[in-house]
Order: sequence, then C-alpha cells, then structure tokens
Amino acid sequence: MLKDDAMKQFWAGMFFFLGMGLVAGVIVFIGINKGMAEPKFTLQVLFDKVGGLTEGAPVRLSGVTVGRVDRIAFISDDLDGRGIDVALDIYRKFEPQVRRSTRVSVQTEGVLGAKYVEISRRVNETVLDVAKPVPGEAMLDVYDIAEVLRDTAQGFNRTTRDISAIMAELKYMSRKTKRILDRVERRVIDGTLIKVF
Repeated sequence: MLKDDAMKQFWAGMFFFLGMGLVAGVIVFIGINKGMAEPKFTLQVLFDKVGGLTEGAPVRLSGVTVGRVDRIAFISDDLDGRGIDVALDIYRKFEPQVRRSTRVSVQTEGVLGAKYVEISRRVNETVLDVAKPVPGEAMLDVYDIAEVLRDTAQGFNRTTRDISAIMAELKYMSRKTKRILDRVERRVIDGTLIKVF
C-alpha cells in the first residue's frame, strides 16, 4: 500500500513538473515570437505633449511595427519647449532604417483610437541623430482641429452675411436702374428725351 502511494505521488509530481515546463516553454515561445529576446536599442524622443500615449504602445516605421514605447517621463528643464521624454525600444535589426528617418510623431489609429509612435522619412530633410535625444513633431490635437473648424465656420458666416448685403445692394441698384431706363424709354417714345432748342 505504501508503495502505491509513493508511485501516485511520483506520477503526480512528474505531471506537475511537466505541466510547469510546458507553461514555461509556451511563455518563452511567445516571448521569442513577440521579439522579447531580440536585441534592441533605445531612442529618446522629446515631445511637448503626447496626448494619451502609454507605455507599451507600438512604434512603427512607415507602418511596420519596429518596437514599443518603454518609458514616458517628464524632464525637469524643457528643451525647445518640449518637456516629455519618451524612450523607445526599437529592434536592432531596424536601426539602419531608423537612422535614415527624419521625423518622429505621435499618431492616432482611426479617429479616436489608441496612440502610437510613427517614425517616417521625408525627402530633403536631415536624418535623425539617434545618439542624442530627438525632437518629436508637435502633435495635432482634436481641440486644435475643432478650433480651426469653428474659426472657419465663423468666417463662412461673415462671408455669407457680406454676400447677402452685396446682393441686397445689387437688387436695390437693379430696381433704380430699371426705373431710370423706364423713364428714358418713355421720353424716347414721347420724343422729349433730346430737345433741340
């Protein structure tokens, strides 16, 4: 009986350790597939505002995911009006493409979607110096867009009022011109338009 209990405990222990090994193997496999074991380098970017960007957000280079946001922190002294330091962990295999890039900005997926960091390249612009903190592009804020749209709508309202005033003036001038032309026509018919002595 004692031997049967020992065997049951042995097999229970074996299944437990096999299960733990299987779980550990799955975690390592997923980590390798997600790039956790890939070598990375850090790119520091300075922003004036990040608009809801979170740690762990994707970093994309021309739409391809090349890393993630590692850390977001305030800096004590603003540099060129930028007071937020964002550290990006970027896979080392994409370093040559990142070095040839020219801009770093915070973007939104969809209209109100999650934030991510986009690294892009524009022709005839200086490339990024990844050894120093890189200045990020100013973020386009929804409130800024709303303000521009409000100002545009107010401009359209003023233009519409001005056009209405011009149309009313043209209508008034048209009536006056018609009266004058009617009087001239009557005088021509009566023969009294031009009197010769």
